[in-house]
Amino acid sequence: MNFEKDLADYAVKISKAEYSEARVEEEIKRVYILKNGKFESSIEENSKGIGIRVIENGAAFVYLTDLSKKKIKESLKEALKEARISSTISLADEKAYKSNYKVLGDLPSEEKIKEFLLDLDKRVDLPWIKSRIFILTSSITKKYFTNSDGSKIYSEIQRFHLEYNLIAKEGNKIEQRNFFFGSSGGWKDFLKLKSEESVESEAKKMIKIINAKKNKKGKYDVILAPELVGIVVHESCGHPLEADRILGREAAQAGESYAKIDSIGKKIGSEKVTIVDDPTVKTSYGFYLFDDEGVKARRKFLIKNGIINEFLLNRETALVLKTKSNGSARAMNFAREPIIRMSNTFMLPGDYSLDEMVEDVKKGIFVKSFTEWNIDDVRWNEKYVGFEAYEIENGEIKDFVRRPVIETTTEELYSKVDACSKDLQFVAGTCGKGEPMQGVPVWMGGPHIRIRSLMVK
Repeated sequence: MNFEKDLADYAVKISKAEYSEARVEEEIKRVYILKNGKFESSIEENSKGIGIRVIENGAAFVYLTDLSKKKIKESLKEALKEARISSTISLADEKAYKSNYKVLGDLPSEEKIKEFLLDLDKRVDLPWIKSRIFILTSSITKKYFTNSDGSKIYSEIQRFHLEYNLIAKEGNKIEQRNFFFGSSGGWKDFLKLKSEESVESEAKKMIKIINAKKNKKGKYDVILAPELVGIVVHESCGHPLEADRILGREAAQAGESYAKIDSIGKKIGSEKVTIVDDPTVKTSYGFYLFDDEGVKARRKFLIKNGIINEFLLNRETALVLKTKSNGSARAMNFAREPIIRMSNTFMLPGDYSLDEMVEDVKKGIFVKSFTEWNIDDVRWNEKYVGFEAYEIENGEIKDFVRRPVIETTTEELYSKVDACSKDLQFVAGTCGKGEPMQGVPVWMGGPHIRIRSLMVK
């Protein structure tokens, strides 16, 4: 990567802009697909290029796969012309950093990965499972960032990601389960997620889920497991507290937000609710130590004890809001401009055990996983449909219930949380945002939480 580092340094050096940055990136990716016990494909994808952003009155972004000084010089000339006629923007001042960090580990052979996938498939080859699909991706991303402030940051991050899809059928009843595991670091770190046990357990339960009875419509105390807590905080806290969305810059593509510029300090939940976004969690799927504007990453307290506390910021929105960036600018790859993104978004745990939470429920529903969700374009009205779910009666978990539907608002859900468990679990995902669309790796999660008196259909 030394040659490419030199090219990034060259791009910043010859740029005559007020501000310039260059990001060289190389990704090596292997993808394995197993369908119903047979390998459909094994793909290796390699990409390398440079993305350059300049600010000269306005901003312009270019990317190149032709890594030559001649092409960089030509592209910079055109970018400067574009920036000078674009809408004026400025960036908040930030400290310059020099850093070199790696998140690597053991990389299994192709044979070992195939053995792992075949073992997964064998575990779920049950009479009621009619379709079994597993997709495992391993990747190493090498990145060098430099800017005219003086930052020079090199990183290498290895990731593993498993997606599986199971379809169960009995008679005319069908259920489908799609789920993801992901981590950074080595294969041993990925195996700590115990995906094999989870996949096998879910496949065995699917026959009971198919045959479960529908719950009666009414008010229930609801316990949500970490999987559902994760999607709740991602969709109803993370996205609406992205500063570009709050400022109306995402309205055309992704909608607006219930949060406004003056929402900091406003109450939106009970004191039990604290939600953070933290890219520095070790072995997390959304891990990074510096964002794609060279800002040092840190934990952000988006909601603290029920109070809106902080927005996700890049350098541009930080200046607009008269504060500092909190390291939330990410780009999918060298061909995309950094925009405000989540990393690992989760609710902090409390001091209850799950048993203690259940014991204090007379009439309730425990939702362990979900199958559907949707939320409106300001992230206020939302709906979640349970997949694995149970009735709670007089402090005991009872029979399965099929597809309980929770319809609520962000404020109602967070305000009615009265207990959080001690445990903390995460789910991997690829968060999509932007135009053109950018998918970035994230974790989402939390503890088990208890919500009093929710309408469940």
